Amino acid sequence: MPEAYIVDAVRTAGGRKSGALKDWHPVDMAAAVLDALVDRTGIDPAAVDDVIMGCVGQVGEQSFHVGRNAVLASRLPVSVPAVTIDRQCGSSQQSIHFAAQAVMSGTQDMVIAAGVESMTRVPMGSPVTLAMQAGLGGPFPKSVQDRFGVPMFSQFIGAEMMAEKYQLRREALDAFALESHRKAAAATEAGAFADEIVALPVTGEDGETRLHDRDEGIRYDATLEGIASVKLLKEGGRISAANASQICDGASGVLVVGEAALKAHGLTPLARIHNLTVTAGDPVIMLEEPIPATRRALERSGLRIGDVDLYEVNEAFASVPLAWLQESGADPDRLNVNGGAIALGHPLGASGAKLMATLTHALKARGKRWGLQTMCEGGGIANVTIVENLA
Repeated sequence: MPEAYIVDAVRTAGGRKSGALKDWHPVDMAAAVLDALVDRTGIDPAAVDDVIMGCVGQVGEQSFHVGRNAVLASRLPVSVPAVTIDRQCGSSQQSIHFAAQAVMSGTQDMVIAAGVESMTRVPMGSPVTLAMQAGLGGPFPKSVQDRFGVPMFSQFIGAEMMAEKYQLRREALDAFALESHRKAAAATEAGAFADEIVALPVTGEDGETRLHDRDEGIRYDATLEGIASVKLLKEGGRISAANASQICDGASGVLVVGEAALKAHGLTPLARIHNLTVTAGDPVIMLEEPIPATRRALERSGLRIGDVDLYEVNEAFASVPLAWLQESGADPDRLNVNGGAIALGHPLGASGAKLMATLTHALKARGKRWGLQTMCEGGGIANVTIVENLA
């Protein structure tokens, strides 16, 4: 079967809600990532066969086909098509899967998989909120509510269910959150993100323009006492805002090509895509699907969990990677080695390609071979991607 290769993977530095990236229209933010991939790789922009853009909040500034609008705002020619997809938090990881599948099928040679989310300008849940306010109803009909015995599906309820099912105490969740900040701070200070971040010009409160090239959510002075003092999301629960992912603005992109494109354009691959897996399970607990999805991916890839050198498991809530560690038997020292979404932020539709940028560059920097990325997603779905470092 033909192979699919990652030539480059980039992301913006995360912006906190109403923070550094608040003035960036999401279309322009996504366009900056597309332009960066072209500039960094030196490809002919007209050779891009497609752009696959992940985005969750497809309303307002992210409506009317944000992927195509990003192409129109970029330096790519108007002849480059695009599509916008929504697999919830895994949207841009699925973009990578679709791009790889297109290349592996031989129907396309060069595809950009990308994602964008401005959670400042398009607040989380906006499509549902605005529809309900307009009297247009919600997404779950009575048939679905009756089938699963719930009036709605909630990631917050799912996170609490995960903590209870896997017997994860709040103290363990808070300790994991602290380590996320500590690892992200250490990685930033060591320059570990320098090769993956696309710096964006922003204007500060003082009116001065600077480059936004550091993730804004990292708490360099985080303490366990401070994290433990944050109010729980529900009385008697275990989840707080401090041990959950941060609302974040950001964009990301990955250039995926086939072997013919590597040769024709003189490109050097960063990684080879080894396995693409997606599974689905219980939509109520919702967030535990990365566990069976990882098992399936390993079975199909011929690898064992111990063969994998680095893991990126999205820190939607601390209960997710901790339960994944517990059930997979993975080495915790290989997990989210540069921190995760608790410290770095979770820009929904951009997070999949964002994690891939961090994973591929971390494999290169550490001289390691195998990397595995997985993401819990709304509806009880999970993507798993396994890559082999070639840099």
